[in-house]
Parts: sequence; C-alpha cells; structure tokens
Amino acid sequence: MQRVDSKQSELIALTQDLIRIPTLNPPGEFYRDICEYLDKRLSRRGFQTELIRAFDTPGDSEKYPRWNIVARREGARAGECVHFNSHIDVVTIGQGWTRDPFGGELVDGKIYGRGSCDMKGGLATSIVAVEAFLETWPDFSGAIEISGTADEETGGFGGVAYLSEKGFFNPEKVQHVIIPEPLHKDRVCLGHRGVFWAEIETHGHIAHGSMPFLGDCAVRHMGAVMAEMEASLFPALAAKRTDMPVIPEGAKQSTMNINSIHGGQAEPEAGFTGLPSPVVPDHCKMIVDRRFLLEENIEEVEAELRGVLEKVKSERKDFRYDFTPIHSVIPTMTDKTAPVVTTVASAIEAVMDKKPEYVVSPGTYDQKHIDRIGRMKNCIAYGPGILDLAHQPDEYIEVGDMLDSAKVMGLALAELLTGPSSQN
Repeated sequence: MQRVDSKQSELIALTQDLIRIPTLNPPGEFYRDICEYLDKRLSRRGFQTELIRAFDTPGDSEKYPRWNIVARREGARAGECVHFNSHIDVVTIGQGWTRDPFGGELVDGKIYGRGSCDMKGGLATSIVAVEAFLETWPDFSGAIEISGTADEETGGFGGVAYLSEKGFFNPEKVQHVIIPEPLHKDRVCLGHRGVFWAEIETHGHIAHGSMPFLGDCAVRHMGAVMAEMEASLFPALAAKRTDMPVIPEGAKQSTMNINSIHGGQAEPEAGFTGLPSPVVPDHCKMIVDRRFLLEENIEEVEAELRGVLEKVKSERKDFRYDFTPIHSVIPTMTDKTAPVVTTVASAIEAVMDKKPEYVVSPGTYDQKHIDRIGRMKNCIAYGPGILDLAHQPDEYIEVGDMLDSAKVMGLALAELLTGPSSQN
C-alpha cells in the first residue's frame, strides 16, 4: 500500500497520457497508437506482449482496424493467472464541456477528459497496482495478464469477444478476471442484466397527402403499437422485480427503451431549404432496447414483444409488420462465493475499513463475452470512478479513488498469487 502511494505522480501521468490518445468509437480511432503505448510500458516491466487485430469483426477496416493488446508476465513458480481487462475505446465527446475533452487536465485532485472515468482511469490503476505488486513480490507464483481491448462501447465484438473466441479467456489459461469498470471503489460488480434489441417495421401504402384516405399511414400503425406498449407492456415490465442487486433502484425491474423511430420520407440533407413533398408514409421503423432480468428468459422477452404486435394486428385493419431481432445478451452474475469476489471484497475491507457493496450493472459490459464465449465464470468488474459520470460532459476521475482501488487490486494479487492457494 505504501508502494502504491509512492506512485501517485506516476499514476496521474499515465492516466493523462491515455486520455490524450483520442480513441473515439465510433469510428474506432487511434487503437493501434494506444496499444503501442501500452506495449512499450509493459514490455519494460518484463511483460510478453502481443498486439492482435480482430479481423472481419464489426467495424474492422483498413482505415479503422480493431487492435487489441494482451500482455503476460510469468511468476517465479507455477500458479494461477490473474487477468486485468480494460477497454481502450471511448464514446463521442458530445456537447457541454468546459474543459478540453482530451487534455487530461488535473484540477483539485480530479483528472478530466473523455474516458477518464470510463475507463482509462481504471486501466491506469490496474497497471500501477500490478507494478507496485511486482516491486513488492518479484518472486510471485502464477502469472499476471493485462489487456487493452477494442469496441466495448459498441458491443465488444472486435475486442473481448474476439479474444474469447481465440482462447485468451480459457479457464485453463486464466483463473481470475478483474474488469476495472467505474462501479465505485467500494463495490464489487458481479454481473449485468440481459439485452434484447429488435427492429419493428410497420407497412402502409403511399398516396398523396391531400388524399390520405387513398393510402395507408405506416406511422399511424406504429402509433397504435406504441399505444399498446403504453397500455400493457410497460406496466407489465414495471411489475417484474429481481433478486439481482442491480443499481440504480429503477433497474431492479425490467425496462425497455424506444431507441429510435423513423417513418416516411428521409430527413433532408443539412442546408436543404425546400419543403417536404405531400405523401402518406408507407413504412415506419422502430428500434427497441429491452433490458431483462436473470429470472426471465430470452424466449419470454421476445414473445412479449410479438404479443403486442399480434394484439394490434387483431384489432387494426390492414395492419402489417415485420419483427427482426438484431442483438441479444444473456444476463450474467458471478456467485458471491467465487474466489475473485471474496478476495477483492476482503481487500476493499482492508483498505477502506468497510464492507463492500455487491452490485449488478444495469447495462452490459465485456463480462458477457468472458462468461458466455470464454466459459470463464470467475470474473467481476471492480474499479475506481463514479458510474454516473460515464459518457457525461466534463467526465473526470478522482486521483484518491484510483489510489484506493490500486491498493485493493494489489492486495488481491498478494492473496491470489503469494498465498498457499497459489502454490501449485
């Protein structure tokens, strides 16, 4: 813990350097640059590094290649492997900033910048924690891995999903995974809710806008779908509750967001000054984002949405629709008795003199791929940062929180890689 404290200035500089590499996703910029930066740093600390491009994954192209880095350091003896996984991409800047989004400015103990909280601060924290551990216990047992992966903000298919398919999270190779997402420094995040995205399209018949009775308005049909959702589906979702410790409180129920609606003519190009033409829209599309609970199954989730459409069809003349599932993620939750959970929980209590809170994330993160593809169950999210700041203007991370989390990570490494259980 003293070693971590001595690295405060180094932790700040590392976090600032990472923020200043603008790895915006979409489209997926500067992935190679940040991987090469991490390669140089970790190679100097004795890690064997590998830069891996996720060819042919969503978004991968010659202009925007999906690069990842995996670094591994072997201990003095055989033992288990602890893997720290952080995503390297950040979301769009957005409006409302009062500071340089990629400046990494340090003000009153806070480092500002896009990705500072989500999650370059967590990545820097894990690296400094590992380095402090190696300086304290150079003859540890087992192995330590650190990865920086692409595209978590857009599903993780060019990052952790790809690496999982290639065997990087095989439980015979990696036994403990910590993802330093910003779930607060005194919380252990066990998993996340499920996701079901679908596209609903209603169909009509085009006609002149002055004679709508000769056409069939697809937008009105979609309005009927929304009215039925309001009348039956949303109340039914609000009544569903979970035993998962989901945060915040509102996410302890099933939820659905209407992500977008587009009907009729396309939006005109910027600068166009003409008027729209008078036509009855013959199509309308809606994207829905349904978040579901461990107690539900995906077949039930899909059936509920189809049921809404079939009810409208039975009551509305000439109602025609298409329903297309486009994305799904099964809920996941690591058991509270899993080794990585109990170890990190004990370290939180030792550093902060308080018992940790066990939580589940309302949205998904890369644990889904480690669990479902990699078949690695001993995985949690734990890292510094306030979840509510993610994706916000003037995003920041507190240096004190990073130091505390680095101590937790270092103590967890000491327990997992120097204690009797690590001696194989």
